[in-house]
Amino acid sequence: MPGQQILEPNPPPDPSQLPESLLDYRVKLKVQGTLSKDEIEAISHFRRAADYIAAAMIFLKSGILEQRDLTPDDIKQRLLGHWGTCPGLVLVYAHINRLIRKTDIDVLYVVGPGHGAPGILSCLWLESTLGHFWPHNTRDLTGLKNLISGFSVPGGFPSHVNVETPGSIHEGGELGYALSVAFGAVMDKPDLVCVCVVGDGEAETGPTATAWHGYKYLDPAESGAVLPIVHVNGFKISERTIYGTMDDKELVALFTGYGYQTRFIEDLDNIDEDMAASMDWALGEIHAIQRAARSGQPQVKPRWPVLILRTPKGWGGPKKLGDEVIEGSFHSHQVPLPGAKKDPQQLKLLQEWLRSYKPEELFDKNGVPNEKILSTIPQKDDKKAGMRKEVYAGYMPLDVPDWTPKSVERGNQESCMKVVGELLLDVMDKNPHTFRIFSPDELESNKLNATLRHSGRNMQWDVASRANGGRVIEILSEHTCQGMMQGYTLTGRTALFPSYEAFLGIVHTMMVQYSKFVKMAQEVNWRQPIGSLNYLETSTWARQEHNGFSHQNPSFIGAVLALKPQIARVYLPPDANCFLSTMAHCLRAKNYINLMVGSKQPTPVWLSPEEADEHCISGASTWKFASVDGGVDPDVVLVGIGVEVTFEVIAAATLLRQRVPQLRVRVVNVMDLMILEPFGTHPHALTELDFEALFTKDRPIHFNYHGYVNELKGLLFGRPNTHRVTMEGYREEGTTTSPFAMMLLNHTSRYHVAAAAVRGAAALNPRVEVDAHTAISGFMHEAQKAQQYIREQGEDPEGTFDVPKFE
Repeated sequence: MPGQQILEPNPPPDPSQLPESLLDYRVKLKVQGTLSKDEIEAISHFRRAADYIAAAMIFLKSGILEQRDLTPDDIKQRLLGHWGTCPGLVLVYAHINRLIRKTDIDVLYVVGPGHGAPGILSCLWLESTLGHFWPHNTRDLTGLKNLISGFSVPGGFPSHVNVETPGSIHEGGELGYALSVAFGAVMDKPDLVCVCVVGDGEAETGPTATAWHGYKYLDPAESGAVLPIVHVNGFKISERTIYGTMDDKELVALFTGYGYQTRFIEDLDNIDEDMAASMDWALGEIHAIQRAARSGQPQVKPRWPVLILRTPKGWGGPKKLGDEVIEGSFHSHQVPLPGAKKDPQQLKLLQEWLRSYKPEELFDKNGVPNEKILSTIPQKDDKKAGMRKEVYAGYMPLDVPDWTPKSVERGNQESCMKVVGELLLDVMDKNPHTFRIFSPDELESNKLNATLRHSGRNMQWDVASRANGGRVIEILSEHTCQGMMQGYTLTGRTALFPSYEAFLGIVHTMMVQYSKFVKMAQEVNWRQPIGSLNYLETSTWARQEHNGFSHQNPSFIGAVLALKPQIARVYLPPDANCFLSTMAHCLRAKNYINLMVGSKQPTPVWLSPEEADEHCISGASTWKFASVDGGVDPDVVLVGIGVEVTFEVIAAATLLRQRVPQLRVRVVNVMDLMILEPFGTHPHALTELDFEALFTKDRPIHFNYHGYVNELKGLLFGRPNTHRVTMEGYREEGTTTSPFAMMLLNHTSRYHVAAAAVRGAAALNPRVEVDAHTAISGFMHEAQKAQQYIREQGEDPEGTFDVPKFE
């Protein structure tokens, strides 16, 4: 970039200027002599080979090991990939291998800079894991050529670490989540160490800043450990990183405040010995913390290790291109020599760069790595970072107890969340190592406090919950909850994320990224099914108590509806019994994104346990008790979708019986949104015959919907005769007000539903038509009177939420 000045790295601080409290955690280690000469040479060979392959993957059409000059025909048409972070990722991989061979530990590698895929794929090829899962990538010349030619081309490996990358549980495309995913992955896995590389660009994100607190929710007696390595190479795409401008003193102060012990790896002349000594030290600290906890003498506020790795960006690549600095600058972030195919000078620099690795020393004529490289690789396949069983073992089925003993007698009123909390308590008791709840600080407010009855929360810095085996992680960061849940789920377990409805949208893009991972996993035959991601959405706009307009937002429903149909599931159970059935189903389901929406306030129980089960299996049904003549030959179909709006539909049916007895109503409840889509677009979608049987062929239909009506319009698009459909839903109207006022403001009240019914039926039933205007005017007048009463009295009219009685 013209005029761009490449600044020198900040000088290290004078130790004499550091206060004692910081010196204690700025760990000093003896590094010389950590490795033998043979070990240093072997690790150096591994890194050179991996870096060579990574660079070749970005530039070359196929792997060439012969010592001939490159020609433009050797260069790919489109140069895609990210070189800048690869050498650092390779360095870490090489030393993970060393640690496994030395200690036989179980290591999972989570890569925050997922755009460094060439560095990870090259290591996987060297350890033969890639060839195990992708037979055309065998560890020989043919496999090497296939790997290099197939990178970032249609049908080949993408430029990011993704689900097709063996050993991966995190893509890293949307930055900020690697650390929380790593913490989730090691929960209830006492022998697992997750080495997590956090790029210094990623470290600037809010989710990463909060995720540093993750170890405070990690009980070392029952769970494994995360070893974070912050890769400080100084630059993002085109700007300095914040961490890259911080000197050692500032970074020590930061991580000391977080509660870590800090060790820097920055001796480039002895980088392998520095890295080896640092990782030995870190593993020793981890084991000391775990031994204390597992012997019944846990350390109070243990200081877990964190490593700060300082290397130049694009380390080992071209130093300069003309007057432009490449290595150690943002110019190495993606393709350091973007004009290599057409510019002879860049092609020459590329050739010099690749030859600098001396590939003739690293591979034989058949493309097989030399013995030094092979000596660094773990001998047991199941110990290799790319073949960890946690990644491939798949779903561990939950023991979900029968929900019917928790059911509520029909005709009573009960909070859906209270009864679900009782079921979840039993699930936690029966699955002490395979089920967790990850929640913002909302369990009590959402009336799920039954889940805390036996084990409570798991917060290790809180004396009240430390070392008690709590199954609930409650941290006021939706991003951290989501990341932990992803790591926990992708390693075979099942989790639940309950939240206020209005704030699940905070993790919208995280959820979408995860859904892409799941979608691709179903297309890779060596990935086993995993548990579903389960969201429980409550404190809804309709009944969210004391909060105002800011807490009224059902948009997360639309976010899930937009996912691939094979993955997306949205349920709005109408009462407590239906919610119990739905929860039990979702906890058993695999490979889905499940969203359950319901009320925490007491609401009527409309269906018996047996009826509720039937209703949930079918996804929708006619509620004969609220319909005229059981719903036979209706003038209009009234549909409720959601707890509170369904109550208003039933209240409207009662009003119509009293005020317009000549109008024939069928009341339908839909609890599975996906049945509404045209047949063939979603696995749950009703056939045309089934749709007509439920909603009739030609009668007017009025939907009273919990979410935004555009979502409903999108679902119904493609169904025939939609001109007969009217609908109301959340209109983005609200404030701190009464429950019924919210119904009135958003035109989902019983009066609005009744008026819509009359309008629809009037076109078909002359006996309704003659009195339609009078009836509609009366309903709207009552709506205005109710609004006036609420404004004057500050509460809903008495009896508003009495359960309707049907003769």
